Amino acid sequence: MVRILKAEAEGALAEAVAVLKGGGLLAYPSDTVYGLGAAASDGQAIERLFVVKGRLSQKALSLLLADAEDMALLCAEVPSAAKLLAERFWPGGLTLVLRRSPAFHSEALGGGDSVAVRVPDHASLRELIRALGEPITGTSANRSGRPSCRTAQEVERELGEAVDVIIDGGPSRGGQESTVVDITDDTPRILREGAVSRTDIESVVGVVSAA
Repeated sequence: MVRILKAEAEGALAEAVAVLKGGGLLAYPSDTVYGLGAAASDGQAIERLFVVKGRLSQKALSLLLADAEDMALLCAEVPSAAKLLAERFWPGGLTLVLRRSPAFHSEALGGGDSVAVRVPDHASLRELIRALGEPITGTSANRSGRPSCRTAQEVERELGEAVDVIIDGGPSRGGQESTVVDITDDTPRILREGAVSRTDIESVVGVVSAA
């Protein structure tokens, strides 16, 4: 059986970090839905994650950051639109797609030149990322094409022993995936509307285009 850890249990954070540092896969609660995490620098763990989800390895995964300032470590530049959206909606349910820094490499990017990043509105998840010392994958903890999971029990039924540890933090607060906005061109483009509405985004950066 897959190991399920209560988020508030003593030593849960240290064990979660150890799982990720050891190349494992961790299912975790977030402000949107339950996510499936691998360390961004661990190519083998990310390859395994693609297999578990049944997802093509060319389809890039988003990465979760502990702080907005960490964008500068992954991205070639942070345009003003990205800064404005981050200031308004982070921590929160908005993923920003930016051009990758030539110095940053991760199998999570699917071989592409862009990187999708988000700072979750979930204090213990940000604490986990800080303790690990690097971003983790932010993909939902479910098979590709299946509904997102909102509880640890749903993750267990969906993925079972394909993951190493599930952190049980109770029902996810949001229950809706993040909105994804591409800022690699001059005009921001919504790739997926979710937790943050198009109206809210346009109130910050003006008219945006749709995918």
